[in-house]
Amino acid sequence: MTHTETPRATTIRAWLLWTTGFLALPVGGYAGTMISGRIDNPLSAVIGGAIAGLIIGAGQALTSSHRVRPVTWIPATVVGMGAGLALGAAVVGYRTGLSDLALMGALNGLVLGFTQALALPRQLGRRRWIWAAAMPALWSLGWTVTTLAKINVDQQFIVFGASGAVLVTAITGLILNRLLPVPASNQPSITPTTSKVHS
Repeated sequence: MTHTETPRATTIRAWLLWTTGFLALPVGGYAGTMISGRIDNPLSAVIGGAIAGLIIGAGQALTSSHRVRPVTWIPATVVGMGAGLALGAAVVGYRTGLSDLALMGALNGLVLGFTQALALPRQLGRRRWIWAAAMPALWSLGWTVTTLAKINVDQQFIVFGASGAVLVTAITGLILNRLLPVPASNQPSITPTTSKVHS
């Protein structure tokens, strides 16, 4: 018995796979913090953000169902996180109030969205700027959710926590599916069947 996966099933599977990549955000943030420490000066923001960006970019490339190229996506995420975090944290004076982190996230997302949009396939044309436009609001949302979840944001983290990461990653997965749909597999899958052997 053979069957071909439907476009809807392929889309859902790709979205679920991408959403599992939310783990890269807290892991990347933790790794960056281990090296740079608190984000309380420009150098720590650039270094910590870049390290987090390396892990986040790699995680997203791995879970993108081959829709983004690691060779461009990962460097774009490194640059976007390093520069974006440095800008956002400096503008809010490294403060960690709800409004401060929301603004920091928006500025971080602005830079990150721009660099990642440049790394999206060229055939998208102007549509790739949808990604760039969404990122400031989403990163602001991520920090807002994490702060309201009573996480100790006063420790000046690099990236919002898992609660915000799940939500942001799920939404970006919907955007990615819209911009770069995954074609349904044309390869039939084989379901084994049993048969009697006559002697």
